[in-house]
Amino acid sequence: MEPAPYAVINNEASQQLEVWIAGEAATLTYRYYKKDIAFMHTTVPAAMEGKGVATALAKEAFRLAASLKKPVMVYCPFVAGFVERHPEYRSQLDPQYYGKR
Repeated sequence: MEPAPYAVINNEASQQLEVWIAGEAATLTYRYYKKDIAFMHTTVPAAMEGKGVATALAKEAFRLAASLKKPVMVYCPFVAGFVERHPEYRSQLDPQYYGKR
């Protein structure tokens, strides 16, 4: 996994990953559920759209899950689309919730 092109901060207290640019934050929220980590929602301000910020957040989220040795549950529509475009991350999905891919 290549490093994110943006500085992604893990705000553990808020359970979200953040990218800050010009005083605005893009976020990917996560929650712990049973043995898994669930990716809940990605928010990107209009000024950051189309610049790969959400992709950087998704890559860092999967890197976080791997470092914690936690299977992933995906509730976020952006992350679901990201996994469809990047099948190399499917092995991290919890098969109990997603079946064999």
